[in-house]
Amino acid sequence: MVDDDLELERDIGEATIVYDEPDDGTVRKTVPNEHVAYFQDHWIIKTDEDDEGHDIVRRIPSKRVHYVERSVEEFEEEVQTMIDQVQSFASELRTKIPVGGGRDEDEDGPPIEVGVRDETDEK
Repeated sequence: MVDDDLELERDIGEATIVYDEPDDGTVRKTVPNEHVAYFQDHWIIKTDEDDEGHDIVRRIPSKRVHYVERSVEEFEEEVQTMIDQVQSFASELRTKIPVGGGRDEDEDGPPIEVGVRDETDEK
């Protein structure tokens, strides 16, 4: 039988993020690793939960962040996790945005050529 609480007992480490806050100057915040993530050029930190149990997060633009320091069990695992996340995101983008000109090579008609017309083209 698998112990459902096994994940809760494992130490997931901590992350410290140092960033500039408009009203407070430089802020240093330490949270569990699972409460900080990087997405769309922002660091996202879970700061609290509301009365209904929903997470309250703060999005910090990367340009305001001095650094993020994490404790991890094994560096190679952390790097592989980041690679997997990037590959997943890229795959998701490919399904939403067709790569290429949007034309299949099997389509009828000549390829579209883009160029500059000069006066000799009309004579």
